[in-house]
Amino acid sequence: MYSNSLTNSTLQLIARYREWYQLSTTGKRESVIHVDEIASEVTSFYEKIKGVVDWREEHLLRRRAIERTLKRKMVFIEGDNSKIAGELIRELIRGGYFPNDSVPEAKIESINRIIEKYSYILDNAKFGVGQEKIVLQNWLIKIASNELERDLVSSLREETLMKFMTNEMIKTIKLTDGGSSGVDSVEKKNILIYIAVQRALFKVDKSTISYNLIERKYPEWSKLTTPSSLLLEITGELFSIKEGIEQDLKHPLSAKFFRVCERFDTPFLILGDIVTHDLNEAERNLMDPRILEEKVNMFYDIRLLRLKGVMQRAALYSTLSIFITKVFLALLTEIPFDIWVTHQFHPYVLVANILFPPLLMFLLVTSARLPGQENVQKVIQEVKKLVYHGSEEGAHEIKIAPKKNKLVNFFVVGVYIFTYVLTFGVIIYILQLLKFSIFSVVIFIIFLSTISFLGIRIRERGRELNVEASKETLLQTIIVFFFFPIVRAGKWLTDRWAGLEITLMITILIDMPFLVFIDFLEQWRYFLRERREEIS
Repeated sequence: MYSNSLTNSTLQLIARYREWYQLSTTGKRESVIHVDEIASEVTSFYEKIKGVVDWREEHLLRRRAIERTLKRKMVFIEGDNSKIAGELIRELIRGGYFPNDSVPEAKIESINRIIEKYSYILDNAKFGVGQEKIVLQNWLIKIASNELERDLVSSLREETLMKFMTNEMIKTIKLTDGGSSGVDSVEKKNILIYIAVQRALFKVDKSTISYNLIERKYPEWSKLTTPSSLLLEITGELFSIKEGIEQDLKHPLSAKFFRVCERFDTPFLILGDIVTHDLNEAERNLMDPRILEEKVNMFYDIRLLRLKGVMQRAALYSTLSIFITKVFLALLTEIPFDIWVTHQFHPYVLVANILFPPLLMFLLVTSARLPGQENVQKVIQEVKKLVYHGSEEGAHEIKIAPKKNKLVNFFVVGVYIFTYVLTFGVIIYILQLLKFSIFSVVIFIIFLSTISFLGIRIRERGRELNVEASKETLLQTIIVFFFFPIVRAGKWLTDRWAGLEITLMITILIDMPFLVFIDFLEQWRYFLRERREEIS
């Protein structure tokens, strides 16, 4: 039985949400940044086209835009850092990431302070040489882009919900064998839960988690200015800080923690929706079980409808992105190579090589099954466990597999290698029968692996509201057994591609002439406006 009295953590959640609301709604009237409307429309259209080609999760687009601008201004073209803040904000407004006349001019000063801090680190950190220097610079630019976005858009509401869920999961997640798990302290377990909660609740990427981990370790990080002793200390330890964070992100148990948090994130999201919707009546809505059930049903339906829209856009954008990339690659490499090098050009092979990848992506994403209405009752039960005193807090157990003996381990590795050889051997054999050239076979396998991994990852979004444990049939187990090598290869390729930052560098090179044109367009319209004023 539940008591109608709310838990202390729920009352704290409501109080923090009210604090966020007051901060977001109260403020003095001040001058705002304005950009030319025509230049803004052209840039916004350009960003939408670019978003189709380089498709990403919607909530990552703005931070990605900040990252591109920082890299262009601070790494590719080193100039006057004092001008970057204003140029960055204006580019974001032109790109449609903020409404025109909505960003206060005072933001330029705070953004400039952040840029000065990271410029100081870039100038004084021991980056090493070669690839190591590039990797560390890229990582630091990503961290900076997260802090800049956080300054432009308050994340207090998201941080409050993350903290609430982290504390609850810390109380309920239990490890069966801490001695052999690699989790050698309570703090390490808490960090892994904190990482898993961020990934589950808001689908953030590694750079956002890295920034949050830095703030967790150094609470004064966002307030640091140059010069300061702590900033100097952090600058000297930058490489070891990065390595420590990446070890936490790659921890062997991180996937297990994520699966638990992903399964139980829906009740936290729904609770956040209920509190945010009516802060004045939050306590009354939560204390009355009947009203609470009505609210859970309402916001569950809203989130389910939103999820359907996300999956539809993902299917469209990812398919278009793959198709455009494949056509571009075929024209630049595959056709010339097959005609002049291998002399094995076959039009039907080219058509298959172009159409199969986007078709596979479309089928993977559109075949995702969304949770049904029977899932709602489970969500209602979990929300009640969160908000009411006297609820039974069931432990979420993470089982640590016992260490395998050498013979069993040898057998498992052997089967693992066999599945790779068998799966890719069959694919290569079939492609050779279809007269694919060696180069076309390589390109086909790269796209097949990468798209399989990305498609499965997008497909998993369809289950994000599901709190029921998934059950696998025998047929699904067999399919996964042979499909697994392809997905693993795709993950490896995606990680290598992301590490090289090739897409980002290409985008920056394309951006440069376009932004010169936009600056010219804005100056030209300003000139015409002045001439008209003189005539009148």
